[in-house]
Amino acid sequence: MPRALAGRQLALDEERTARFPFLLRRKLARMSLSPLAFLRGAAPLFYELVASHSELRDGPSGQGWLVGDAHVENFGAYRAGVQEKTDPVVYDLNDFDDAFEGPWHLDVLRVLTSLTLAGRELGGDGRQSIALVRAFLGGYVDGAFGDRRMPRAPQPVAELLAQVERRSPLELLEARTRVHGARRRFVRGQRYVDLPDGVKDGVASAFARYVRGLPPAERPREDHLEIWDAAQRIAGTGSLGVIRVAVLVRGKGRDAAWIFDMKEQGEPSAAVAFGAPPLRPAVRVETAFRACVARPPKLVGTTELLGHSMFVRKLTPQEDKLDLTHVRGHDLGPLATYGGLLLGRAHARGATKAPRRPWDAADVDAMVERSIAMASLHEGAYLALADEVRRRQLLAT
Repeated sequence: MPRALAGRQLALDEERTARFPFLLRRKLARMSLSPLAFLRGAAPLFYELVASHSELRDGPSGQGWLVGDAHVENFGAYRAGVQEKTDPVVYDLNDFDDAFEGPWHLDVLRVLTSLTLAGRELGGDGRQSIALVRAFLGGYVDGAFGDRRMPRAPQPVAELLAQVERRSPLELLEARTRVHGARRRFVRGQRYVDLPDGVKDGVASAFARYVRGLPPAERPREDHLEIWDAAQRIAGTGSLGVIRVAVLVRGKGRDAAWIFDMKEQGEPSAAVAFGAPPLRPAVRVETAFRACVARPPKLVGTTELLGHSMFVRKLTPQEDKLDLTHVRGHDLGPLATYGGLLLGRAHARGATKAPRRPWDAADVDAMVERSIAMASLHEGAYLALADEVRRRQLLAT
């Protein structure tokens, strides 16, 4: 079975990157790093396993908007607005590309699987991995069914928020752009490459359509939105292969330009198990974000680019993730609990069918068992994929 799963993942990756074949090796290189990295890039395979294994598909009650691609690295810091020094910097769920309406326990299962796979990467053994799983579940039950206020952020989160709060817009620009005459341009390289001609031709009209769709109170001044440059952005793992456009606009001056991210959205990975949602893909992403997160970023919206549904957001220097490999061992448990609280709160906000009763100890034990089973399937598939990549020399230069 691991060989079959690895073969299926390779087929999915080849299909996903067919428009940009140079991205296949990049994706396989990232997925070959570890079982957790494999899971991050294999959301469609996860849901194929859910669809074909009833013992994984079933679970405790609760339904509503889900993250869809929930995992331990799908939490991060961002500014919940666009006004530097006045809007809050928060730590929360920050990626809803795979969002859909479905059973709560599937989001939980995906996070728990990621925790199980990540445990040894974080320096623990099997017992400590399962302890993190149970800590997350404890926080989740409190978040989804409790009514107490969120506790103080654990030390790693507090340190991250303090660090990113101090970053300036110029730091973001200096990391990604260079001055050319009176304007800035994206630095071409590993992060940005030139857009294909067909895509480039539609950027200006797609961006203008996004701006028109913003609430009037949020819409920036027209002279601040003059496009200076646009490039294809290379980022992520599971999303490699979609059309992703970085747009650099005038902002309030050469050293205060703004960067926007326009990302193609398609059917969520869970469509293989639950069918395609009725909403347009980018509208689905925005709807889920606003439904689940208490303080979403401002200036998120949607547009169409050459017939493709695009989700758009303004980048801020405060966007960052925790480097879990640098988190001290005694902080991992509180961090897992906090993540569970955040996901539970998100599910409660976006609920369409709340459970009649909270999850009990039997439900928690059942979720632990499912996470162990799912982690074993992904670890086997990861090893088989790594061997197949080696055998085919897919990463050879």
